[in-house]
Amino acid sequence: MKKKNWLMLLLVGIITLVLAACGGGSDDKDKGSEKEKVDTSALPDTAENDAEAIKGGTLKVGLVSDAPFQGIFNWELYKDAYDAAIMNWTSNSIFDTKEDFLIADTGLGKLSVDEDAKKATVTIEKDVKWSDGKPFTIEDVIFPYYIIADKDYTGVRYDADFQNIVGAKEYHDGKAKDISGIKKIDDYTMEISFKKISPAIYSGGDGLWGYAAPKHQLENVKIKDLVKADEVRKTPVTLGAFVVDKIVNGESVQMVANKNYWKGQPKLDKVVIEVVPSSSAAAAMKAGKYDLLDSYPANAYADVKDLKNIQILGRPELAYSYLGVKLGKWDSKKGEVVVNEDAKLKDPKVRQALAYAMNIEEVSEAYYDGLRTRANSLIPPVFETYYDDSLEGYKYDVEKAKSLLEEAGYKDTNNDGYVEDPDGKEFTIKMAAMQGSDKDEKIVQFYIQNWKDAGIKVELTTGRTIEFNSFYDKVQADDKDIDIFMAAWGTGTNPSPIGLYAKNAQFNYSRYTTPELEDLLADIDSKESLDADHRAEAFTKWQEYMSEQAVTIPMYFRTEIVPVNNRVKNYDVKYVDGVQLQDIEVTADAPEKVK
Repeated sequence: MKKKNWLMLLLVGIITLVLAACGGGSDDKDKGSEKEKVDTSALPDTAENDAEAIKGGTLKVGLVSDAPFQGIFNWELYKDAYDAAIMNWTSNSIFDTKEDFLIADTGLGKLSVDEDAKKATVTIEKDVKWSDGKPFTIEDVIFPYYIIADKDYTGVRYDADFQNIVGAKEYHDGKAKDISGIKKIDDYTMEISFKKISPAIYSGGDGLWGYAAPKHQLENVKIKDLVKADEVRKTPVTLGAFVVDKIVNGESVQMVANKNYWKGQPKLDKVVIEVVPSSSAAAAMKAGKYDLLDSYPANAYADVKDLKNIQILGRPELAYSYLGVKLGKWDSKKGEVVVNEDAKLKDPKVRQALAYAMNIEEVSEAYYDGLRTRANSLIPPVFETYYDDSLEGYKYDVEKAKSLLEEAGYKDTNNDGYVEDPDGKEFTIKMAAMQGSDKDEKIVQFYIQNWKDAGIKVELTTGRTIEFNSFYDKVQADDKDIDIFMAAWGTGTNPSPIGLYAKNAQFNYSRYTTPELEDLLADIDSKESLDADHRAEAFTKWQEYMSEQAVTIPMYFRTEIVPVNNRVKNYDVKYVDGVQLQDIEVTADAPEKVK
């Protein structure tokens, strides 16, 4: 699938646990010490196939997941990567991107910005139709803003960025009947007024929304009911290359070619996406059950690397894995984070000790075949202008962890191997981790042993790992039994962190804020940051601050791998100037099997 059109914080709200295959024991075979590491820079981004394509055909996609997908097929409402992965085949994106992930003029929509007036104009292509044949107009671009700003909106995208639109907050609070900053100029043009304009707008930030929604289909559904409506879950109307045809809830989606696709009717007849457990994904690929594996776990690379019926494509992910620390709650009435000054992990030295005690280096080296590296920052290296490669981060140092605990007054007073708190009371940290493969379960126990080595007692929140959707619900609801959690964020093409870490960002799952943090975030997306050097420095200061606070502790930078069957033609994973979905073909009636 193509992801170069992910303009906003795509994958935001993902709680995708990315755990390595690591046992923490002495079994060298289990540790994978003899593995040959992957040269990730040598992984191709394009599938090679010179054979003649057949007419039509069905592309079979395996969505690797150990839980059912939620089935929220709406860009304003979806919450996880699996729904996003499915929607990418039917995408309602109006913007395309170019180098440095900036908005290009090659998509359905074109953007022009008047920085002095703090206004943006969006113009869309004429004579475009939705999949049901209805005309696509600027009303469909305006409508999503009213979904997100509605007082009954059930999603998580009404955040600091969105409130930058003039009048959005007043409309949300019921003080205005319209969003005053959004004006329809004609059937193909709209104007948006912002409280501020920053460089983020050119990457889809500052409140600019990158997707259309079919107003003619959704306008009669109450906003509070949208997330459960058939129009979202069963019969979504789309602008993308394919249209949802049949759904088996949580299990599979069959799509057919969109005959009204504005770039031309796709060459494939159908795309069928099925959930496949991580434990059987490699075997299914070997048996020729699928053409592509989406969300294939990097820690299972060894299971597919020698298969002769596939090619393995790779690229750096716009994402990072992290350990989150819970320090407060979300106040839904105020729409902001409230920090608990008495939180169990309120002392930054204890949080830093957690980070130093994690032997991420061993995990990355032994179990990810070079597809993961220890992260030093909350900005992925793919954003070269803003990533701070000089930041030291938290390298494995168990003695440093012990020293920090002692400085904070946490000592083992009863000689049981675990520290007590400064008052001499038992100190146990509850961690939420997600269910996965046997390897994933082992890595959880490995890190728990790491912390034990430093004298920190960590137990699983429920006594076991948690099913994907339940895990997500617990983290978002600030479950009282979660002190820390392992997760991942996809940044999308906009590196600005305001939508994840601001005081009024629902995605701020650590529930942490300070005046200094708010100032640092504001500076990144300030008028002054229209100067590239100023913005780069603002990013550096924010990265340093977050590293010191150790509230969101970066774990891995990631290389994404996509196994692709040999019969697939015209497919790549490029972020820029890649093959379009309508041009994907197959060169045989069924996927190739290993003979």
